[in-house]
Amino acid sequence: MKSSIARITGLIEPIVSAFGLELWGLEHSQHGRYSLLRIYIEHEDGIAVEDCEKVSRQVSAVFDVEDPISGEYTLEVSSPGIDRPLFTANQFEQYAGSGVSLRMREPVEGRRKFKGLITEVREGVIALEVDGLIYDLQHADVEKAHIVFE
Repeated sequence: MKSSIARITGLIEPIVSAFGLELWGLEHSQHGRYSLLRIYIEHEDGIAVEDCEKVSRQVSAVFDVEDPISGEYTLEVSSPGIDRPLFTANQFEQYAGSGVSLRMREPVEGRRKFKGLITEVREGVIALEVDGLIYDLQHADVEKAHIVFE
């Protein structure tokens, strides 16, 4: 699945950039024969429904030719929103001092789910304060994460 994400990202990023937008991230989940591709786009002035429509139309046209996803899939394009998902170490660093909820691929000190405050990000390691304890979590091992809006 990781290589398909890289290929899909390579197809989508130029489209999003051509509209003057930033590709915030994407999620691709498989549900039997069907899958869901959710694309998050961002702009400093915010995202309008028209931005999502433009990106969706262009991505659909490219995917019709390139066919990067086998089988049936649903395409969704949206802004990351207030409780935005975090995909890159830079995004974690950008939100240092914010609350985050995340799930690790493998347990760290006996747990996979963490909810706490991002205190620091350095060299791919996210320092997360949870109940007064600091956990150093490898960004590469984060399965899913999003900002906790309070």
